[in-house]
Amino acid sequence: MVSENKKRFFEFEDLAWFPCFIRESMTDYLRFVFRFSNLYSPVVPLLKNALEKSQSISIVDLCSGSGGPVEQIISGLNTGKEKTTITLTDKYPSILAWERLKIASGNTINYVKEPVDACNVPKNLKGFRTVFSGFHHFDKNTATAVIKNAVDAGEGIAVFDGNKSILMILDILILHPLGFIFLTPFIGPFRISRIIFTYLIPVIPFCTIWDGIVSVLRLYSEEQMLSIAKNAGGNYTWKSGTVKNKFGMKITYLLGWREEMNQAIHN
Repeated sequence: MVSENKKRFFEFEDLAWFPCFIRESMTDYLRFVFRFSNLYSPVVPLLKNALEKSQSISIVDLCSGSGGPVEQIISGLNTGKEKTTITLTDKYPSILAWERLKIASGNTINYVKEPVDACNVPKNLKGFRTVFSGFHHFDKNTATAVIKNAVDAGEGIAVFDGNKSILMILDILILHPLGFIFLTPFIGPFRISRIIFTYLIPVIPFCTIWDGIVSVLRLYSEEQMLSIAKNAGGNYTWKSGTVKNKFGMKITYLLGWREEMNQAIHN
């Protein structure tokens, strides 16, 4: 059973009153880091297998931020003739960043302009659901509701997040300040506000580093993810575990699809 929620530290980007341009600048930075580090490359085979089990070639990405690692993920998936598409969604849509991704991907990446609640995904959004670096934003009751919503819709779901470690906190404290100093001029789309609130009034670096540390403290273990999934009900096959990327960082994952799909594949 999933235990009762405990008091949790807040993340700035979760706050409804938080300025949009600051939130988007934070998630733009993270997308830039994901793009050039390819941190999530080891999960591509896992996701490809889960898509095959679910017999799906369309993905609905939840909590997309500014796009996170989706460019690299879709590139890794689309190595054959059959092309997977991905639709970006978020409670706070990042339209400018998403439009750039859509154009660059040749419409393989698309998006929903309206806010999307991961606990109540519109029924017209069909496809295998993914959450990259976003599951820790939810307390256990909300996390269960996110999984249950996918189960009730009969959709497969994959969750990928970091692994709780003091080394991750140290990396955030040491590497992110350097990243903002040297990478900010190259992050698109260009915003004068990004320059001002990075170099002159360093609100963006401070909030990103704060949120990063809180994120590590909030991360779920593979056992907790599995417990949350099983608590959501439904006849689903669930798999959880960890994989290491090229930097030695562990990625925790949860994969789920309808049990009947297992039989359909073998028939």
